[in-house]
Amino acid sequence: MPSLLRRFGGSLAFTVLALAAAYAVGHAFGGTVSAGLSALFAAAILGVLETSLSFDNAVVNARILSDMDDFWRKMFLTVGILVAVFGMRIVFPLVIVWAVGEHSFPQVLALCWSDPHRFQEILVSQHVQIAGFGGAFLWMVFFKFFLDHEKDVHWLGWLERTLSRAGRMDTLWIAATLVLAFVFRPLVEHGRGAEFLASAVAGILTCLLVEGLGAFFGEAGPGAIRTGLSAFLYLEVLDASFSFDGVVGAFAITDNLLVIALGLGIGAVFVRSLTVFMVDTGTLAKFAYLEHGAFWAIGALALVLFVSATGLEIPEVVSGSIGLVLIGLSLVSSVREKR
Repeated sequence: MPSLLRRFGGSLAFTVLALAAAYAVGHAFGGTVSAGLSALFAAAILGVLETSLSFDNAVVNARILSDMDDFWRKMFLTVGILVAVFGMRIVFPLVIVWAVGEHSFPQVLALCWSDPHRFQEILVSQHVQIAGFGGAFLWMVFFKFFLDHEKDVHWLGWLERTLSRAGRMDTLWIAATLVLAFVFRPLVEHGRGAEFLASAVAGILTCLLVEGLGAFFGEAGPGAIRTGLSAFLYLEVLDASFSFDGVVGAFAITDNLLVIALGLGIGAVFVRSLTVFMVDTGTLAKFAYLEHGAFWAIGALALVLFVSATGLEIPEVVSGSIGLVLIGLSLVSSVREKR
């Protein structure tokens, strides 16, 4: 118990402060105790959802974080959490609404508080581009892991072995993502296939750029810089890809951007604590197939994002539950294999 409190004490303290802040924000905007409690309740729900539905993110993060030195781990837990909470949960929605609308940035800030429903409409209207970018990036992560001809541990037997053998074609992970983007393009709602495809290509290029930075530092700098900076950037983009849909979906619970940031921030902090816990305890080494389950969950989330661009709404609870089921099954298989 003391060990768990030490590892998750910071996350619990942040949760208390975030919920108190959510109450204060709700009370300030609504002027009543009821409004404050409503905001606190919304933040609590968002925090629970973000934490429970992001376990696959924590597993993948742990895989990458295990190769980083202490400096870059601290960067991930300090600068990284600022980017996750402030950047993705506050700045990102504001920038999206500013970029696609005719308002100046100060006007967007004012709109966020004066007419949150209109702000929500503008943000949700960009779901196609968000789904294209985030989905493509996650497909790249998924295919990069399974289309690896040197991978010798396989959870789903024949299927994973087939994917591994196909990975002898070095660029297949890129081609597979592009093919999926082209397949979904004509299915995208309201004839916005071109926007979807452009965003998907941007997601692919972003993934390749991050991978390229790793190769560049591998030749131009010390190993610590290579595994640190490139891995840090990769983690931040990966976290963003996981967060895109959650940020948009959070407006179904509350239209107050600060409450959304506080609620999702609780989840982001707990996911990072869980990541460090798994690294310190060697969880991935103890459970051979847990990592495989997490990457299948990433593939499922990528598929959900692409499907959502067609106009078919999939509740976040359902999409997140798929990931939890896959990770749970991989954990059971790992325990059986260990025995």
